[in-house]
Amino acid sequence: MRSIWICVLVGGVFILLNSSCATVPTEPLASGELRLLGLYVPQREDIKVNFPFVVNINFEADGRPEIRTACFSFSGDGPYCVKVTNVSYGPPGTIKVLVRPKNSGSHSLESYVYYIKDRKVQPTNVVNCNIRVIP
Repeated sequence: MRSIWICVLVGGVFILLNSSCATVPTEPLASGELRLLGLYVPQREDIKVNFPFVVNINFEADGRPEIRTACFSFSGDGPYCVKVTNVSYGPPGTIKVLVRPKNSGSHSLESYVYYIKDRKVQPTNVVNCNIRVIP
């Protein structure tokens, strides 16, 4: 019985440590700043090589910055950048883009966005999720 409690306690500690590691900065947004919160791929299980799929990028922003380009890497292969045409300013905001994978397999899909801040093109932070591409 004691070993069960120890396993539960150790498991709880690992869960707390993993959940406290945030990849998104938690400080307040600067004036005109855009911060990505995460990626969501609705058809994560049905992605095929050379067929475009929808990626939703969630973000928060100070105001309504002009979003230019979204860039993606598939496990380090890339970046592949596409012009952004579908933006909802939320909150949270959502950028919808079509992405076309070139290789099959399991990938870490990473993304960042270029936007206009103080009349200069700025990159955002990087967010990622795991996907599987079938032949």
